[in-house]
Amino acid sequence: MSQSAEQALAQARDEARRLGHDSIGAEHILLALLRTGGVAEPVLRRIGLEPEEVRARLEAGGRRGRPRGGGEEPAHTSHAKRLIEIASKEAREAGTELSAEHLLLAALHEPRGAMARILSESGISSARVRSELGGTPPARPAARGRELSDRAEPKSRGESRPEHSGLPPHLQKSRTPRWRLVLLAAVPLSMLLGYVLHAPAVWVFIVACLGVLPLAGYMGEATEHLAHRTGPTVGGLLNATFGNAAELIIALVALRAGLVDLVKASITGSILGNLLLIMGLAIIAGGLNRPDLRFNRTNAGMSAGMLALSVVALGFPALYHAVHPEAAARAAELHMSEAVALILILTYGCSLLFSLRTHRRLFGGEAHPLEGPVWSPRKALLILAGATVGVAIESELLVHAATEATETLGLSSIFLGLIVIPIIGNAAEHAAAVVLSRKGQIDLGLQIALGSSTQIALLVAPVLVFAGVLMGQDMNLVFQPFEVLALGMATAVTAIITLDGESHWFEGVQLLAVYLMVAVGAFFL
Repeated sequence: MSQSAEQALAQARDEARRLGHDSIGAEHILLALLRTGGVAEPVLRRIGLEPEEVRARLEAGGRRGRPRGGGEEPAHTSHAKRLIEIASKEAREAGTELSAEHLLLAALHEPRGAMARILSESGISSARVRSELGGTPPARPAARGRELSDRAEPKSRGESRPEHSGLPPHLQKSRTPRWRLVLLAAVPLSMLLGYVLHAPAVWVFIVACLGVLPLAGYMGEATEHLAHRTGPTVGGLLNATFGNAAELIIALVALRAGLVDLVKASITGSILGNLLLIMGLAIIAGGLNRPDLRFNRTNAGMSAGMLALSVVALGFPALYHAVHPEAAARAAELHMSEAVALILILTYGCSLLFSLRTHRRLFGGEAHPLEGPVWSPRKALLILAGATVGVAIESELLVHAATEATETLGLSSIFLGLIVIPIIGNAAEHAAAVVLSRKGQIDLGLQIALGSSTQIALLVAPVLVFAGVLMGQDMNLVFQPFEVLALGMATAVTAIITLDGESHWFEGVQLLAVYLMVAVGAFFL
């Protein structure tokens, strides 16, 4: 390790102590690189950032506390360790010592974390960073330092610059997936079929399902942009609140229509879909080009514990129903479900406090990377509101056509709730998990799958119980034995695969195999 790298890492420790932070994160390494001088300042100016502004945003990114004493030694976060590992690997491949320049390049090219957030909010794409700075450090770090400094000088008029609009970030165009724009046509088409032409229920059902897909995508994207603006704590709360909003709306409409069995099946199906289908696809996508995958064991362990809690919560009402099958016990079942739902909501609130506040450092606190500039709060709120209204309308069409459509297609309500509706409601979120895992961000991919599962079990299901009280529907937590058993087995299989913090693509195949067996069982019920 070169003297410049040793100095930067030592300074990062001092930065963490100065800010009163419990551990050394990537932001502290970046602050150290800025404080020690060298090539950091001219490089940041080269890509369009002011060093003082970057320094202020990095310092404001974490929770401040009292400065630490000299005897306490803060540990590195998983993100900081990964950054150092990437820089060290590039130095080894180049046959040189790890230097401050390698650390700076690794931080700028990392698609996650504090620097990625600043670049995204400033409308600076990863393509522009690569164009200005190149991909990896060359053989000689000293020469690299001179090269970076040279690149930081203004270009002559005759040289070409990377394409950049020059507009402020909020006026630049963001990239909307083409599939989403195409499927948006299904929204007015479903309304035409359902409200004007009174078309057969099968067609209304299929087109309404297609219409939910892009609207759910817009809801998720708007939530991500709002979360990006509000900071990690409020942003995490926003993601937790709106993460399954589309599916919750569908369930509320179905509950109002009296389709209680369909709502129950959709709860179980959502958990199973995230645990088995999405996690399986994410692990396969992330492991195809890598011999093994490593991810946050703490996050996986907490999710496994919360899912085990949900199995217990669903098991007790089912057990009570088996012991007291008489009709006179139905009122007691409902009151028992309400008590269990209240316990689950309180537990979920404690989990948010644990992961977003008191023990945030254990979970990394990294947000999803955003494509293009960050939306203004006004734009994000308008899109979120419009998409929510659209999902409510599509849900109305979907639910009213569901009974006749399933009879025509030969499907049971259990299969519809366990398999079809969860895939429709979470399609956009599922696609994001697979894409992120494919890009090497397996922690984020698994975080989506595990987080969505626990949110369904500990928040959405209890909310639906209390919504049933307001709507006059007997929405209890008495699930069929098949659903409880499938959920228990899925939780056990997931825990076995994830608790060691390592995986590979074949374990993803095993998760998919379990999901397909659940689907086959639901089809023949």
